[in-house]
Amino acid sequence: MIAITGGTLITMTGKNYCPGAMLVDKGKIIAIGPTVPFEPGTEVINATGKIIMPGLIDAHCHLGIAEEIYRVEGDDTNEHTDPVTPHLRALDAINPQDQGFQDAILGGVTTVGVGPGSANVIGGEHVVIKTWGRVIDRMVLRQPAGMKVAFGENPKRIYGEQKKMPATRMGTAALLRENLVKAQNYRAKLSLSQNLVERDLKMEALVKVLNREMPLRAHAHRADDILTAIRIAEEFAVDLIIEHCTEGHLIVEELGHRRLSCIIGPTLTTRAKVELKERTFKTPGVLASAGIPVALMTDHPVIPVQYLSLCAALAVKEGMDEDSAMRAITIDAARILGVADRIGSLEPGKDADFIILSGPLFDVRSRVEAVFINGENVLPSTSA
Repeated sequence: MIAITGGTLITMTGKNYCPGAMLVDKGKIIAIGPTVPFEPGTEVINATGKIIMPGLIDAHCHLGIAEEIYRVEGDDTNEHTDPVTPHLRALDAINPQDQGFQDAILGGVTTVGVGPGSANVIGGEHVVIKTWGRVIDRMVLRQPAGMKVAFGENPKRIYGEQKKMPATRMGTAALLRENLVKAQNYRAKLSLSQNLVERDLKMEALVKVLNREMPLRAHAHRADDILTAIRIAEEFAVDLIIEHCTEGHLIVEELGHRRLSCIIGPTLTTRAKVELKERTFKTPGVLASAGIPVALMTDHPVIPVQYLSLCAALAVKEGMDEDSAMRAITIDAARILGVADRIGSLEPGKDADFIILSGPLFDVRSRVEAVFINGENVLPSTSA
């Protein structure tokens, strides 16, 4: 049992404690408040002058499947051989020994959403994992956590160069529709006589989307691509999360009245392609102000995962209020990923995933002094 006392507790529930105390046992938060009773023999961490808050959540990255050091051997991000691969699972390619996991811990990032890249029209299943562990299966929070689909330049460039479909945005939309229809037909056959239908792994994965067991997670930068994703999601009555959403501020009303969740980024980059022309740190603030659920991403290794809080700070600099920015990398990110019952805020019954900071999160001088995942300090520090 561990008691953290004396620091400022930022719970992300709307109620903070200064000073506050939190009791942790068997990987869970047991109690939280101005003070908490604890038994003799409890390990006590004096966090006076420090800030305690939930571990940070990077809602979209490629940690472990796009390894930093082994750029060829460790690159399992995209299956370039087929534009339609819904049966792929990011889980099967994640190496928990990737250096990026250590970097995540150093930056206070305790949970990440990992998915395939955006080469394919349908890329495969996302997974939500914690950033500490040796066996990937024991790090999983949610599997599957969404079906990657991609619009815009990437699929048409990859397959157009191979003289395959899609070579246009029309082709991308048509392939997605075609396979969702195939999945509808497959589901209908299963409902009539499941024992007589030969298994189809691609269609099984897409049926989960049709049944709303997981959302489409749509790679879309440009406003027109975002609207195509919306059009198709509404046509097939499936859930949708917009990923990247670079031009989301141009169509905020369309996103707002649908209350579509948006995971924004990577913004701390150059305008490396035409789709990033409207890239700005103003976007998350504009969308959050309109009541749109917003999370932030690094798209690691595009932006190193440890700079997630810096991205949030730059969004604040460009107009996002601090509470919304903090929520976008904690509780709102957890809700968008479908894991808010476990993480994202400090509450009794939730996983004991939290960080201890030397100062305010958005002050670049502040340091992460301790990182707890499942109640275990995975970044030992004598200063916390």
